[in-house]
Amino acid sequence: MHLTKVKEGVFAVGILNPGMRVFDIVLRTEYGTSYNSYIVKGAEKTALIDICHGSFTKAYLENVSSVVPPEEIDYIIVNHTEPDHTGALAEFIKHCPKAEVFASRAGAMFLKNITNNPDIKINAVNDGDELDLGGKTLKFISAPFLHWSDSIFTYLPEDKLLFSCDFLGCHYCEPYVFDTNIKYAEGYEKALEEYYHAIMHPFAQHVRNGLKKIEGLEIDAVCPSHGPILTKGNRLEFVIGKYTEWSKEVKRDKLLIPIFYVSAYGNTERIANAIKEGIDSVFDGGAETETYNIIKHDMGALAKLINTCDAVAIGTPTINADALAPVWNLLAFVEAVNSRNKPAIVFGSYGWSGEGVPNIIARLKGLRMAVEEQGLKICFVPSDEDIEKAKEYGKEFALRVKEKLNK
Repeated sequence: MHLTKVKEGVFAVGILNPGMRVFDIVLRTEYGTSYNSYIVKGAEKTALIDICHGSFTKAYLENVSSVVPPEEIDYIIVNHTEPDHTGALAEFIKHCPKAEVFASRAGAMFLKNITNNPDIKINAVNDGDELDLGGKTLKFISAPFLHWSDSIFTYLPEDKLLFSCDFLGCHYCEPYVFDTNIKYAEGYEKALEEYYHAIMHPFAQHVRNGLKKIEGLEIDAVCPSHGPILTKGNRLEFVIGKYTEWSKEVKRDKLLIPIFYVSAYGNTERIANAIKEGIDSVFDGGAETETYNIIKHDMGALAKLINTCDAVAIGTPTINADALAPVWNLLAFVEAVNSRNKPAIVFGSYGWSGEGVPNIIARLKGLRMAVEEQGLKICFVPSDEDIEKAKEYGKEFALRVKEKLNK
């Protein structure tokens, strides 16, 4: 990143990584990313806000040194301890002999195990704490689970700047610091949405809380840890509006109970339809139930359903002593942080062993769902009696859901 003056005494000194194509294993980043970092120079003290990925330590040191000798840095503010922001810290701080580190209480604890250096002086800050730099004040705002438990914002009221770390950012890289210079708006907006849904969406309630915390602040610009600086009158209002829209609490008149399955020869599908009939007999139109053959639907759409539903049924045959890959793939998208106590059942046809159903039950237990422990296993082709059993199984599940959710 080119050295850029953000405001008087405030500089962007981060790193561009246009070649990154995958972040945190699961998020594709076709537009690369940036590791943003900022220097704030007061009349008496100098602070560095956020660091960078460990792979770029040397270049980062050069960027910082172009603004201030590292040995003159008094404070290092760590808004969030994920290694893409702290990977360079252990090496970088060797050049800052008088620097003290400031992070949330959770962040201070995490940093001890990230740096493995007991000599680093780490201070834990609380919501509302301040650091006076001399004419510039850093005010800390607690922002847990945006997107780690350690997250904080840092607000600079004199310059109306909010350093938000991952919040309101995105994995997008152009050789410019400000949103006024974005050349590929369509790519930026795509990256923004993908970033939000992959990283922030599991914490939608906390996103709403974060937006409330900053709505009363005077903000000329938000300085995130990834992507461009968002300025008032340009992209700032757009991004806040999108976060507001995407994090909005879903309110429905009916319960949502999807039934996901795969079926090699139609047997598990017949069980799924019978379970749906049993569920519908209890709710009598008061629940939105639908069967979904996993291989015939977009996985992204199914992932949204399984993460927003009130209860769920999963069906799988057993092949080679296990459940089928499409079922496992769907479960890989489950937001474990939001699945605790969600009612669930598992069902399926099998030939001679039937491990598929108990294996999925074990996974749902691991996700802390309230899953019925026996499941429904039917050998080969379901008979009329088996279909009635499946209807009853669906009915019993619906009654349990109704009791649990008081619907």
